[in-house]
Amino acid sequence: MSQEIMDALFRKDALSYHAEGRPGKLEVIPTKPYSTKRDLSLAYSPGVADPCLKIADNPEDVYKYTGKGNLVAVISNGTAVLGLGDIGPLAGKPVMEGKGLLFKIFADIDVFDIEVNLKDPQKFIDTVVAIAPTFGGINLEDIKAPECFEIERKIQEAVDIPIMHDDQHGTAIITSAGLLNALKITKKKIEELKIVVNGAGASAISCSRLYLKLGARPENVIMLDSKGVLRRDRTDLNETKQEFVTDKDIHTLAEAIDGADVFLGLSKGGVLKKELLLKMAKDPIVFALANPDPEITYEDATSTRDDIIMATGRSDYPNQINNVLGFPFIFRGALDVRATCINDEMKLAASYALANLATEPVPDQVNVAYHAANFTFGREYIIPKPFDQRLITRLAPAVAKAAIASGVARKEITDWPAYNERLVKMIGISNPLLRQLRFRAMGDPKTVVFSEAESYQMLKAAEHVLNQKLATPILLGNETKIKDLIRQHELDLPGVVIIDPTSEKESGRREQFARLLFEKRQRKGVTMPTALGRMNNRNYFAPMLVETGFADAMVSGLTNNYPATIGPALEVIGTTKGASVVSGMYIVNTKEGPIFLSDCTVNKNPDAEKLVEITLQAASAVKHYNLVPRVALLTYSNFGSNRGRIPDMVADAVKILHRDHPELVVDGEIQANVALNPELLEENFPFSKLVGGAANVLIFPYLTAGNIAYKLLQQLGKFDVIGPVINGMNKSVHILQMGSSVQEIINMVMVAVIDAQCIQKREANA
Repeated sequence: MSQEIMDALFRKDALSYHAEGRPGKLEVIPTKPYSTKRDLSLAYSPGVADPCLKIADNPEDVYKYTGKGNLVAVISNGTAVLGLGDIGPLAGKPVMEGKGLLFKIFADIDVFDIEVNLKDPQKFIDTVVAIAPTFGGINLEDIKAPECFEIERKIQEAVDIPIMHDDQHGTAIITSAGLLNALKITKKKIEELKIVVNGAGASAISCSRLYLKLGARPENVIMLDSKGVLRRDRTDLNETKQEFVTDKDIHTLAEAIDGADVFLGLSKGGVLKKELLLKMAKDPIVFALANPDPEITYEDATSTRDDIIMATGRSDYPNQINNVLGFPFIFRGALDVRATCINDEMKLAASYALANLATEPVPDQVNVAYHAANFTFGREYIIPKPFDQRLITRLAPAVAKAAIASGVARKEITDWPAYNERLVKMIGISNPLLRQLRFRAMGDPKTVVFSEAESYQMLKAAEHVLNQKLATPILLGNETKIKDLIRQHELDLPGVVIIDPTSEKESGRREQFARLLFEKRQRKGVTMPTALGRMNNRNYFAPMLVETGFADAMVSGLTNNYPATIGPALEVIGTTKGASVVSGMYIVNTKEGPIFLSDCTVNKNPDAEKLVEITLQAASAVKHYNLVPRVALLTYSNFGSNRGRIPDMVADAVKILHRDHPELVVDGEIQANVALNPELLEENFPFSKLVGGAANVLIFPYLTAGNIAYKLLQQLGKFDVIGPVINGMNKSVHILQMGSSVQEIINMVMVAVIDAQCIQKREANA
């Protein structure tokens, strides 16, 4: 697929992403009960009067009785939106919503996005100051320079909550961290650096100011705008640019770059030519941050200088300078101590914390998420990855401590370990499992059969996984119908293989597959004519493509009931070596993290031995997602509190597991509420192996219970549910729920790809 087609498809998907379902990306969720008349009386009149009076007597009580302390405004007038320029506040709203989403998923900060239709700086300032009492902090966004400097300064002078224009300070904080680590590698001293800054906008000015705070010398910083070097004899420079004028006889980038140690680009793509890069000093540090095309491409830079340390704004190259590494955690720390501002001490603390984190050993889940053998501190890893879950526990406390030390905090944190523990719990909302699935699938995509491709949902999902390089789809079904649907919905699926099992051109493969099935099932009532007839059925043909190695995995079940899909797959592929059953597992993504439910789809009434096997299959699958399984075998009884056939059978299974698998954290029989409530468990059953945390794997004693449970969670809890994931199959086969959405199909494809990766690794090690 060409880059042009991929770009067009991405733009189309972007529009669908924002428009489909509930438009936009944010909603307001109540945090208190509201189902009864009394609840509503407490929430509003007359109950609301009491907290109002408390706040009137003591304004600081607003943090006790309202959400102000965890609420940030993302405010813009739309004058400098991303790389789109002055497109206005209305057109900038999707960006502000997106910023709000990032605040929430990375730091559990609530956001109201506010778009202000005012270009006059003073009127904009007055408006923001007037509404500031609503918020615990304000993130200014996409406001053009030089007005943004005056706007931020005057708002901060007028209010006592933290204000930050992220376009300025976010990039400054992240690049400062990168610069600190680049200096460690090159053994250069910051006070001796010759720094060239190409671009003189808000980010460039803020970066340069922070570099001076780190120890760079003003006379060693040369800044350029679109007209050349900022020289003292120029008469067209505003007050902000005049901070970085030079008296040196330098006019062009070619002159400025000669002997430079650092190039910071915040300008436009392609301006740093190879011949200019060659003029830089030994071990050049190049931050080429123009997006989407950097000032010099990563390939050109690294092929020209093998001693370079290179960073860009792009995620597909090492050392991405991404503001999401900073602003969620900076505001988190500032809010948690009720800081009155975000000062230089707090910004520098964030930079140092970020730099130090990159020098530490990288957790395996980060390596797995990015499909890397092992990130280690060095020229290609000077900045942590955005999905490193340690960011919140390093940056937020560093910022909070700096606020306290510099005297701008109104609230002390005395128990830092408890604070860190609270931060860790916040990470669950960011859904790291889905991100891990995506990155692992992208790292080693597999060929996946879409066995019901005569469906828009399946084809749209196939388009997405192809475009995002998550998998290579094979479309199974009537070729004419599939192509008609592709044309009708204007889908881009170039080069995708379409197979019609019933077509004449597949007759040879049908016969080959029939003979294989006959060999497998001839003593189970299957004759050769029967096997040949079954190969006209895509539920047999699809798993046979996987069994023979033509594909790595398959997804099916969108339009078929479960037994009609899983039965043929079992006949064709069968279970893993030594397994007597397969089992169905659902992944429920909750705010606290994923919970795995098994068996919800296959085994109607397992005995103790089968329950053991189901448990081991689920635990093994959970480990594939780099999680430690904590397994609870559920019933209506807690450790003998109620006797009966089911509790006794579950207790027998647990005895076997404790005897044969002492390393596994597993216990039962236990009720679901106790398994998920660590305090309740420890208080009443301190002997349990589950003490110390909640269970994340729930094993149901029979199919009815499991099936009812996951469907209730899905419908009433409104959780994202992935599944059923099939455990125990010898190949990667996964069954969709009937009527699955496009996103649910995509999620299942990612699971299928990762399962295929694990199976190939297992086979290679056998």
